[in-house]
Amino acid sequence: MKVLRTPEICFKNLDDFPFVPNYINIRDSNGTNMRMHYIDEGDPDGEIILCVHGQPVWSYSFRKMVRPLAEAGFRVVVPDLIGFGRSDKPSERSDYSFASHVNWFDDFVIKLNLSDINLLGQDWGGPISLRVVARDPSKFSRIVATNTGLGDGTGIPAEKISVLRQLLNETPVLSLYEVTAMMKAGGGVRPAFMYWVRHCDAHPKFDPGEVAKLWINGCTDEESRAFSAPFPSEAYLQGARQFPSLVPLIPDDPAIPDNQKAWEVLRTFDRPFLTAFSETDNTAAAARFQMEIPGAHGLSHVTIKDSGHYPQDDAADRLTDILLDFIRNT
Repeated sequence: MKVLRTPEICFKNLDDFPFVPNYINIRDSNGTNMRMHYIDEGDPDGEIILCVHGQPVWSYSFRKMVRPLAEAGFRVVVPDLIGFGRSDKPSERSDYSFASHVNWFDDFVIKLNLSDINLLGQDWGGPISLRVVARDPSKFSRIVATNTGLGDGTGIPAEKISVLRQLLNETPVLSLYEVTAMMKAGGGVRPAFMYWVRHCDAHPKFDPGEVAKLWINGCTDEESRAFSAPFPSEAYLQGARQFPSLVPLIPDDPAIPDNQKAWEVLRTFDRPFLTAFSETDNTAAAARFQMEIPGAHGLSHVTIKDSGHYPQDDAADRLTDILLDFIRNT
């Protein structure tokens, strides 16, 4: 496996990002060592809050929450998933799979010896970390899921496989603006997410900074530059391009059996589990968490208004208060 490392100069003078970088080496199943970056702020002996980002952002997306959470007395740990941020980036799309991301993140949790974790998972930070929760639930005290899910093919009949595969294969590669319009309109004859899969997969101008500029409320030019910083050329983008293709949209996806096993464990998870979803995001995923996970029963789940897919940016103060109140009240 060939591994790339974004030059440190790319991270110079990023807007509102004063945090000292921390690194730990993790090991791929093929024996390759990779360096994984993480923010580690606050009381080193404090209760742990672990924030896990999604696609195509990185730990920078939690910058507005780190300081207030640390000032509240917590140890705040925010990793960059492999392929993102300051973490190492395997150079081939084929290096990235759902299972690999789970193994890499699990190794991170083990190497840092994290326990009694308060987990906040957004977008891909949800399914990856929830698969790790399923491996050892005893490490996690509380979970907050925001704008995320864990797909396992539930509700999709097997006879739809060929139809869905054909729809995905025939989905046109659109610009970011066209994709955004299609997703807002509902996608038409195919699931709207397929347009995002194809854009990330094949559009020549896929740029995480442009995604942030369009999808995050009030994103400035400097913030957009920071979201693009980890990806100085196409070679560094392979993990960010691959993520949407790993979402198990179709029942024959290779990740589904392991996701189904994870759900079996989550259906026994009785520690507090809160959903805090934006009002425009995947309410079906939130409802499933609330219904099927015992720890979610009886809680006052939250709908975040005036926020898009990235509430850690759009509604950082609100999400910080939700997380702190959840910890204090449970």
